[in-house]
Amino acid sequence: MKEKGKHFIALHLRFEPDMLAFSGCYYGGGEKERRELGAIRKRWKTLHITDPEKGRRHGRCPLTPEEVGHILRALGYGSDIHIYVASGEVYGGEETLRPLKALFPHLHSKESIATEKELAPFSSFSSRMAALDFIVCDESDVFVTNNNGNMAKILAGRRRYFGHKRTIRPNGRKLYPLFLNRVNMTWEAFASKVRTYQKGFMGEPLEVRPGRGEFHENPSSCICEDSKAKAADSHLQSTHGETGKEGKAGIDISEPLDYYHFTDDDPDWFDMDYVEHPTVPQEKEAMNATELDYDLSSRSEDSEVEDMISD
Repeated sequence: MKEKGKHFIALHLRFEPDMLAFSGCYYGGGEKERRELGAIRKRWKTLHITDPEKGRRHGRCPLTPEEVGHILRALGYGSDIHIYVASGEVYGGEETLRPLKALFPHLHSKESIATEKELAPFSSFSSRMAALDFIVCDESDVFVTNNNGNMAKILAGRRRYFGHKRTIRPNGRKLYPLFLNRVNMTWEAFASKVRTYQKGFMGEPLEVRPGRGEFHENPSSCICEDSKAKAADSHLQSTHGETGKEGKAGIDISEPLDYYHFTDDDPDWFDMDYVEHPTVPQEKEAMNATELDYDLSSRSEDSEVEDMISD
């Protein structure tokens, strides 16, 4: 990816069938979509019927690839940017990805970069395929997540802790009505509102107030910042001629328009925090995807999750 361009974006798309089925969202595919996703949804016996419209209003649905593309363009990223898509089998396949490719022609994935022979040691194991995606996402100049599960949270925390690199999380609750009204506004007005709504969702180190949020996603909020210790450390560094490790915020791609500061708004995002099922047979793991990396069945029995889904 680094050889393809000076900088690149990694997009954790999470638009696989299992993700959409679990969310209970609807994307306009008619009876065919309802039947297909409904069949997958039956895996989780305790999931009850949800209101898809209500889910999207509350920011609980993954954005479509096209919507993610429009957000990135509104934030100032041009069509020349190379994007690595960390994803399993996207629901709807190439037809679903076509609008994103129209906005960003330089779209890549594990399968397009590596040869079949190179992927062979990994392709039968979903966790290994997810590990490849994790490594590439971690090395990207900008990481974009379309859900807030384990992988996205850990990546966001690493990127904050190890020198701060941009992490973008769409503010689904505020963006949904904006997309509904997209045809009634100019591109300039749409882009301006996107930038406004994304304040506090751009991966800044101190977006979350100390004591709030999860440690692995917001490590700095749980680390005591004793001024005396910091002063002593600064003195030690100056004495020994050492310099602290600065972040990579100076990379042009990570600052497309303006600098986003901390906001008091709590993140409006449905946290689907999955774990991999320990008993998935190897032959069933052979899906060339990350969709099994966060098996949803272990969460389906959790009454707390049910409450969150039912609002």
